[in-house]
Amino acid sequence: MFKKILIANRGEIACRAMRTARRMGIATVAIHSDADQDALHVRMADEAVPVGTAPSADSYLRGDRIVAACRQTGAEAVYPGYGFLSENADFARQLADAGIVFIGPNVAAIEAMGDKITSKRLAEEAGVNVIPGFGGALENAERAVSVARDVGYPVMLKASAGGGGKGMRLARDDDQCREGFTRAANEARGSFGDDRIFVEKYIERPRHVEIQIIADEAGNTLYLNERECSIQRRHQKVIEEAPSPFLDEATRKAMGEQAVALARAVSYRSAGTVEFIVDAQRNFYFLEMNTRLQVEHPVTELITGLDLIELMLRVADGQTLPVAQSDVTINGWAVETRIYAENPLRNFLPSVGRLLRYREPPTGNTVRVDAGVEEGGEISIYYDPMIAKLITWGTTRNAAIAEMRAALDAYYIRGVETNIAFLAALMHHPRFTQGDFSTDFIDEAYPDGFSAEQAAPSDAGLLCAVAGVVHSRVLEKAASIDGTLPGYAAGGRRDWVVVKGALETPLRIEPGAEGDEIETGGMHYHVSSGWRVADPLFVATVNGERVSVQVERDGIRYRLTHGGVSDELLVLNPRAALLNRHMPVKAPPDLSKFLLSPMPGLLVSLTVEAGQAIKAGEELAVVEAMKMENSLRAEQDGVVAAVLCAVGNTLEV
Repeated sequence: MFKKILIANRGEIACRAMRTARRMGIATVAIHSDADQDALHVRMADEAVPVGTAPSADSYLRGDRIVAACRQTGAEAVYPGYGFLSENADFARQLADAGIVFIGPNVAAIEAMGDKITSKRLAEEAGVNVIPGFGGALENAERAVSVARDVGYPVMLKASAGGGGKGMRLARDDDQCREGFTRAANEARGSFGDDRIFVEKYIERPRHVEIQIIADEAGNTLYLNERECSIQRRHQKVIEEAPSPFLDEATRKAMGEQAVALARAVSYRSAGTVEFIVDAQRNFYFLEMNTRLQVEHPVTELITGLDLIELMLRVADGQTLPVAQSDVTINGWAVETRIYAENPLRNFLPSVGRLLRYREPPTGNTVRVDAGVEEGGEISIYYDPMIAKLITWGTTRNAAIAEMRAALDAYYIRGVETNIAFLAALMHHPRFTQGDFSTDFIDEAYPDGFSAEQAAPSDAGLLCAVAGVVHSRVLEKAASIDGTLPGYAAGGRRDWVVVKGALETPLRIEPGAEGDEIETGGMHYHVSSGWRVADPLFVATVNGERVSVQVERDGIRYRLTHGGVSDELLVLNPRAALLNRHMPVKAPPDLSKFLLSPMPGLLVSLTVEAGQAIKAGEELAVVEAMKMENSLRAEQDGVVAAVLCAVGNTLEV
């Protein structure tokens, strides 16, 4: 086995690979850009080598510098993770020329499967079901429209070198096709340096199901069951699970065998994923093959008991697979959510900044966190805004979902916005819990975007009860401090009023030896907790069930977060509650007549000038952030009074 490997990546996948390598007794080398010099993956590694400035093109995409880092440190092999150079055949060839092992598939397989046009042809030749469409690259937008008409709307415009949802646009008419071609080509050029676009028929209400495969040099090729990845937003996966709640055993076997046939057609070795779309009748069609490990690989690991990175290392070392197809089983159910630095209430705009507070939920047999950050770390504009992957396991699907709900409640992150509220809402959505969804689910469930009103259902009485206990503990601590003014701590008070906005809820609390007995809103709660003042997480048993509520103080208010939703509550004595009704409320400033950049990014297009009349919905500017183009549109009719920036400017929020 290798004695030392270099991890040509960053973030959570770099840390994930290092954990397996360490367990196997393999030393690791990290690479890093200037922006990542203090990152967690750098400190986890045995050695670290700087490879350039913050932009990926000047650091993590510099194959020559990575090869030089291998020579400098004596690394025998390179593990690429996903993204960056993981599916770059030229990089794999560079390593081979330098006598360094690429921990991944052979160059020919990367080239064949990395080009979606070529891979579709090879899949068809291997007997794999394929989607109807036009297999050639399109010269321009008008050619795209012509082909789309022949194939029949709706169609999907896809970058031949695409991945991760970049370079993809759905078009239902000629206008959407023209605009989609331009946007997809621009994104593909910026992300992959290849702007070739092709057209496929769009399958209505499809499910996205993928087969994990693993193969060795001896020709042993296995499929490790499937993952359901249908919960997507803008073609990027949000929730993944294994197995799929939709497949039956016959379909699973047929998909697995076709995935193996495709892998064998290109003499594949290492881990890979064959992605399919499945219609309502369980007909399935080849989508693409990813010649690398997927982000969502942990759900497969939890139900099979296999460490996929360990298998990749062993295959790269020339070993045969230690398992056969008959050894691959399905044990329980696993669900993964991706924790992103983004604001779901503002159309999921990326959020950058420092993680002022970062506390993961307790991990163990049923909860796993794959993260590449820690408290004090920074979410940078230069890279993907994923903070971590949260994975839960249960004996049944419902048990895995219940574990996920609890783990999301206990995930404490401050300093950047996160999508935890949105993930919690999905975990409670009846269509998700019933397994009744497709890749259109998020658009159908939240047609006007996600709002606070659509968050996970909350128990108002529970939050009042928690606020009552928290306030009592705060007063107890205040009363224990020497020199407290008489009457300040109001120790021993039992009757309170919990105020949320204009709503007042009476609360009575009776402390007991085994917990607090609380009456509020016509409900009774028995709350037993060892919570101490200043702990950000209130963990308690409430009426026999374990509950986690995040707690912060904001002046005299308590901000409680549960189910991803934050509520500000005041706990007042009845007289103070009466006086509180007369407190004035400061109105926020009116910014409705400004077009504000909702994210940090590069202004790549500005389509208006001072004095120009505009209509609601008209595109005014395009901002590029996190390698994605974001169109900013007018929210009302009007006339542009002034333009305060220019194309090429780097914008703040």
